[in-house]
Amino acid sequence: MESLKLIALDEEDLSVISAHVQDAVLKVSDIRFLKKEKRFALQMNRFVWEKEKPGLFRRTPHERRLSFLHFDRVLAVRAFGISQAKSEDVLSLLTIGFAEDEAPAGTIELIFSGDAAIQLDVECVEARLADSAAAWSTQSRPNHGA
Repeated sequence: MESLKLIALDEEDLSVISAHVQDAVLKVSDIRFLKKEKRFALQMNRFVWEKEKPGLFRRTPHERRLSFLHFDRVLAVRAFGISQAKSEDVLSLLTIGFAEDEAPAGTIELIFSGDAAIQLDVECVEARLADSAAAWSTQSRPNHGA
């Protein structure tokens, strides 16, 4: 499968990006807020959900890819349950949501496992996700239980 490149300009687009980055893992040190550029960026190892096929007997390995996600037009950032002092801590991204305040402005929220979250106050939704380099195989598949 080719490298993924997605753009989100509204809440519906953002939900598509959220589905593709579910269970991505990253270190705290892979998160950046470039205040002057109004950009918030993350480097992550995303699980390649789009290649997953249903079935009990899987013959091909699962995959991860190095990916970059950034949000533009970011006015402020708040983190909960995440310490910049613990730069080697690993975070697992669960979902990304958007709550509109005064259209088109609002708050984008990145929810991580372990009760951690990042909120971005944005002028509007403007996000880009891009894969970099080739995928690598992994034996483990994220499991959320049932």
